[in-house]
Amino acid sequence: MQAPLAQRSFLGSALGKAGAARAVQPLRAVRLDVAAAETERLRLHNLSPQKGSRRDEKRKGRGYGGHQGGTCGFGNRGQKARSGPSVRPGFEGGQTPLYRRLPKLRGIAGGMAAGLPKYVVVNLSDLDKSFEAGETVNLEAVKAKGLLNISGRDSQLPLKVLGAGELSKALTIEAAQFSSSASEKITAAGATASMVAQRKKWTRKAHEKAVREMTAKGLDYKKEIAKQKAARAAAKAKAAAAAAN
Repeated sequence: MQAPLAQRSFLGSALGKAGAARAVQPLRAVRLDVAAAETERLRLHNLSPQKGSRRDEKRKGRGYGGHQGGTCGFGNRGQKARSGPSVRPGFEGGQTPLYRRLPKLRGIAGGMAAGLPKYVVVNLSDLDKSFEAGETVNLEAVKAKGLLNISGRDSQLPLKVLGAGELSKALTIEAAQFSSSASEKITAAGATASMVAQRKKWTRKAHEKAVREMTAKGLDYKKEIAKQKAARAAAKAKAAAAAAN
């Protein structure tokens, strides 16, 4: 049976030919395209979470429009259904919480000052490699040689010399502390070990004693401290100017 004239004219047009070509595409080609898409190499543009690993967040407190029913996703009454802050983190209803039941750690793991370093350390082997006989070794010289790269809290710590390695040169070593093995090796090498006075640790008892002594002499503690700071700043500026010239 012959098709109507209108249908024959449509099939003969460019639009009809394109539709016919698309309609007769083999199913095998489509399947190959899907397989190629599944085995495509991972790139930044096609990364996505694993299916089922992400869920949309519940729209709580949005009324019936949030699809959580009349209680808006908060359940029927109770502390967690009220407005305002809920239960604080770590609260277990009044019983001793886990963070108080566990034993406390010592040292730096527990946040104690006992675990923090009290010195920056250097070994005799490093001093023997970096300094020549007769030179003076102190914290500034060690920093200048690049043996210590310190910053932050460590920049306020004194120097301690440890006894790892050997010393074959007569050096003058100035440090706040020496290990016993370091002292023995320094003496055996004919070097000199001199102790540097450490900065006194601030305590409230010592502070109050100093204030009382100054008050007894008729001095103002705050003004005296300000004078000392100004004198140190002036000396530092003078030394910097001399070094620049």
